[in-house]
Amino acid sequence: MYNSKISGAGHYLPEKVYTNNDLTKFFETSDEWITERTGIKERRISEAEKNEYPSTMAAHAAKMALKNANLEPNDIDFILFSSTMSDYNFPNSATLVQDLLGITNHCGCLDVNSACTGWIYAMVMANSLIENGTYKNILVIGSETTSSYNNWLDRSKCVLFGDAAGAVILSRSDNDKSKFHANFLQSDSTKKEDLIKKSGMARDPFFVDKENPDLVEMNGQAVFKAAVKTMAHQCAALLEKTGTTKEEIDLFIPHQANLRIIEAVARRFEFPKEKVMINVQKYANTSSATIPVALSEALIEGRLKRGDKLLLTTFGSGLTSATLLLTY
Repeated sequence: MYNSKISGAGHYLPEKVYTNNDLTKFFETSDEWITERTGIKERRISEAEKNEYPSTMAAHAAKMALKNANLEPNDIDFILFSSTMSDYNFPNSATLVQDLLGITNHCGCLDVNSACTGWIYAMVMANSLIENGTYKNILVIGSETTSSYNNWLDRSKCVLFGDAAGAVILSRSDNDKSKFHANFLQSDSTKKEDLIKKSGMARDPFFVDKENPDLVEMNGQAVFKAAVKTMAHQCAALLEKTGTTKEEIDLFIPHQANLRIIEAVARRFEFPKEKVMINVQKYANTSSATIPVALSEALIEGRLKRGDKLLLTTFGSGLTSATLLLTY
């Protein structure tokens, strides 16, 4: 059995910014209304003319991660790609990233769709493949262009989302510090209708109904309550399971969906503000990209060092949830 370590991380953010004030051009709202309810001030929006798609943004993030890990593209043994909406129905976006990076070793490529929880799901899968000796370096990506299915006339939803890509390289550890300790991967499918996008797939193949372009259906209040309850419960259970105290956690990175959710979860654990990574105000909810982007920024800011204990938790459509405790 081997241990895993995060050997490199990177992220990519589109240049185009939609501030809350920009959204007042589409519907009646205000910066104060959005900020009070979500904590979000602005979000990044991908642009086709700049070739910003899930795979291309992921490739930028992956190149940054490779550089930070001091690895070459052909050192990658496997690619796991999390996205709520891939570039195409097929081939998968992981395959497109392999080509964009110039990887010629024919490594395996797999897409994962578990909405906002997908990246942690993929990280747990990658850790298992490294622990059992199958692979040495796995590229784990979360890349999202939520703006591609946003209804920009619906202020209850569109203010929440943004575009971004984050990438991490998980490698076989050569030290005793880095390790994955425990995780929870769960789903409450009885509430699957609370956050759902039905159009564009097998049951409803017409992508946009121009008469009623409501692409994402969400019971916002129910999702909010379930997110806080589930993430708080999983964090507490995981710490108890591993015999870890709150004081031992060096950095807490929750899913960046809504500042009020982050604050509610952190408040239950009395995590000091300096231990909670928050960037939702700058990027909004970038689905499965939120945690790898935040992790990459935490490393750049010097908030995370080798040997630190890192707690990650997320929640999304399904209703899926995931929490992971590791030593960086």
